[in-house]
Amino acid sequence: MPLYEHVFIARQDLSNAQAEGLIEHFGTVLADNGGKVVDQEYWGVKTMAYKINKNRKGHYSFLRTDAPAPAIQEMERLMRLHDDVMRVLTIKVDEHAEGPSIQMQKRDDRDDRRRDRR
Repeated sequence: MPLYEHVFIARQDLSNAQAEGLIEHFGTVLADNGGKVVDQEYWGVKTMAYKINKNRKGHYSFLRTDAPAPAIQEMERLMRLHDDVMRVLTIKVDEHAEGPSIQMQKRDDRDDRRRDRR
């Protein structure tokens, strides 16, 4: 099956649990249509470059999936209809990178630098 990577931004006024619940919800949509979530990451609340729907910040989430095209289309359709999801980006990839994404690596590097200063 084809491999995909998805990033979506949820509204800033959601709690962390609700934002992570969206990941689970869209994972079940994929599973119901014959796909699976290979890896998922919650990147947290980040400031956006410009306002989207009067929001300056948003909950960023990242999914790596292995699913047929119809399952991806259904998940994207439901994401676009969902009131809490502001933006969606889906990219088809040849293979998934091992380990955490670049965003999570940055966070780990910052933590290492903080420890080194002490």
